[in-house]
Amino acid sequence: MKARTAAIQVITTLLMTLWIYTAISKGMDMQVFRGQLLRQPIARGTVGVLVWLLPSIELAAAIFLMFARTRLRGMVLSFCLMLAFTAYVGLAVAGYWKDIPCSCGGVLNRLGWKEHLWFNLFFTTLAGTGIYLLKRQRKSGLQQAAFPGEPAKG
Repeated sequence: MKARTAAIQVITTLLMTLWIYTAISKGMDMQVFRGQLLRQPIARGTVGVLVWLLPSIELAAAIFLMFARTRLRGMVLSFCLMLAFTAYVGLAVAGYWKDIPCSCGGVLNRLGWKEHLWFNLFFTTLAGTGIYLLKRQRKSGLQQAAFPGEPAKG
């Protein structure tokens, strides 16, 4: 039981760090992010919405992950986001589009497409594992706190 709780804590912390970091990176340089989105193979009319929506959803995922009551939702949202991002990067690696820039935040911009694919696969797997562990924890009856000071549910 303690190993599961520790694993959930590590997974949650890693995902929260990812989402907070990428959202803040995008938010700190919105003009660059907007420019990168404009160079993506997406409808130009969606860029104005996406420039705000993507960082907002990333922050929402981080906030959901912070609390035991919403943690499973945060894991599911994280898994869905990572699955979508991984599919997009997978298409880039496969050469589906010609020379498109990464519109990720911060140091993730510096990764090549193959490295980015592995990075995304790792975090997709983490989120999927987090969902599995949280569901097992719920099934066992007692939801232990994943973070010190957080009340356990039972």
